[in-house]
Amino acid sequence: MSWRAPSEVFPVSAERRVVLSLWADFTEDLRLTADNQEKMPSASCDTLLDDIEDIVLQGDLKPQDRHSARKHVVPKARKRNTQKYLQEENSPPSDSTIPGIQKIWMRTWGCSHNNSDGEYMAGQLAAYGYEITENASDADLWLLNSCTVKNPAEDHFRNSIKKAQEENKKIVLAGCVPQAQPRQDYLKGLSIIGVQQIDRVVEVVEETIKGHSVRLLGQKKNNGKRLGGARLDLPKIRKNPLIEIISINTGCLNACTYCKTKHARGNLASYPIDELVERAKQSFQEGVCEIWLTSEDTGAYGRDIGTSLPALLWKLVEVIPEGAMLRLGMTNPPYISEHLEEMAKILNHPRVYAFLHIPVQSASDTVLMEMKREYCVADFKRVVDFLKEKVPGITLATDIICGFPGETDQDFQETVKLVEEYKFPSLFINQFYPRPGTPAAKMAQVPAQVKKQRTKDLSRVFHSYNPYDHKIGERQQVLVTEESFDSKFYVAHNRFYEQVLVPKNPTFMGKMIEVDIYESGKHFMKGQPVSDAKVYTPSINKPLAKGEVSGLTEEFRNRLGNHLSSVPHASAAVRQDPASSRMAPRLQRLHQDCALRVSVGLALCALLLAFLVKVYN
Repeated sequence: MSWRAPSEVFPVSAERRVVLSLWADFTEDLRLTADNQEKMPSASCDTLLDDIEDIVLQGDLKPQDRHSARKHVVPKARKRNTQKYLQEENSPPSDSTIPGIQKIWMRTWGCSHNNSDGEYMAGQLAAYGYEITENASDADLWLLNSCTVKNPAEDHFRNSIKKAQEENKKIVLAGCVPQAQPRQDYLKGLSIIGVQQIDRVVEVVEETIKGHSVRLLGQKKNNGKRLGGARLDLPKIRKNPLIEIISINTGCLNACTYCKTKHARGNLASYPIDELVERAKQSFQEGVCEIWLTSEDTGAYGRDIGTSLPALLWKLVEVIPEGAMLRLGMTNPPYISEHLEEMAKILNHPRVYAFLHIPVQSASDTVLMEMKREYCVADFKRVVDFLKEKVPGITLATDIICGFPGETDQDFQETVKLVEEYKFPSLFINQFYPRPGTPAAKMAQVPAQVKKQRTKDLSRVFHSYNPYDHKIGERQQVLVTEESFDSKFYVAHNRFYEQVLVPKNPTFMGKMIEVDIYESGKHFMKGQPVSDAKVYTPSINKPLAKGEVSGLTEEFRNRLGNHLSSVPHASAAVRQDPASSRMAPRLQRLHQDCALRVSVGLALCALLLAFLVKVYN
């Protein structure tokens, strides 16, 4: 049988011509090589070459000599770092660590805005399978959510970091302290998540558990415009299932010389009205009966997006069920003064607490100018007087800083007179602390002893009057939402957001009831429920259980897998056993890993088959 070229056996396609050309060149090279070898003279050897193993010199040691020589060899023991070996044995490499099965302990300091951020972070971590624990010692990772307003809050934060390091805990830092000053020495080498990056907390925690240090401190922007922060429809775990905290904006328009929060939260950035209304509606569908609106300055809401606080509030009251209530957060005098008429109407609405927090900080115009507060005492009094007239019985809370740099005894006495005149039922007295990086920290400081004494003197004035004595004997409607610190009473609030303690009857929780006031204290009243009075149930649905994840969107359901498909609506909470809720994401990740490996294997098989076809063709 004669040899035939591949072109004679298989039809030659245009794609194979290059391969056939290379084949012809290869066979021609083989033929020429064979011809040259026939013409070359053969090599001859005079002696036969011994096997390589037999070529041994006379002076070389024989095998038996080598064996006897071993007796004189002393083996040298290799020192082993026992401590390092045990450490490596107990701590597997980061690649072998499976995220999503660890326990996480959270601690939050500071304002309602910070608490809302903490609830969102807890919800996302729980949705991905992590267990949120209240036992710090059992936790694998500590998530510390900080406040930068005053030195004591940062001191507690720093001490918690030190304690976590001593207990060999993984650490993730959040809140205003690391956002404002991420390069502080005690933060080096630790993972940080910024105040506008809380929607990525799962990524930061996973990398931290693997032994990496991650820092996400960027700002949320859309077409170059700064946003209010992370989305409002993220999963969350409410500290109190009956109360929803909604941040309506972040940052502010002021530049107060003592404020460190501005360094962390930045300039004003507001959420759109429709997103805030949707968040409120979702909350009521999950059994919430009270909503708190919070931000660094609620009065400035909307000025960056062409709207206003009254416009938002009128939309919100439309979706508040009967018996549920809305509470406004802190607002500075300059911006609320532009909407006083509308604000008075809203605060008279039956489903809005007649309550407003307006910080004055000082009753001295000289001090206010040094603080760059952008108003004078007369402006503050005008706002207070107008609201007290138009909203009878309104509760007005305020803040005062004692011992600001340059404050004289006369300045302080003006502040004392203001408190004596208005007898604020809620007064937050703060000793001044110079915060690093603020203009006030560089000013001439008031002696520490003077600051302490002024704080004590003002506290004495505040405790000299009882704001609720005249209300004994009144019949009030109150909304019950929480338990007292001593666990002896339930805590309710009346129309003016005044605290009323009622008996611990489980049927009262989350309900609006009628009580007769029979006792009062400095910060509370006590009420006896009226037996034949109507009880309002404001919740549309049954409230979630404590620690239950709420607000899982379709996006999160897709990530978690089909085990959530039984939940009827995107805004409904995940009602399932905690163990199964943690196991489902882990099984989902295992399924995804298996699918990935199968896909890679099939791709490699396809490439191998294509290679073999090309070779044989």
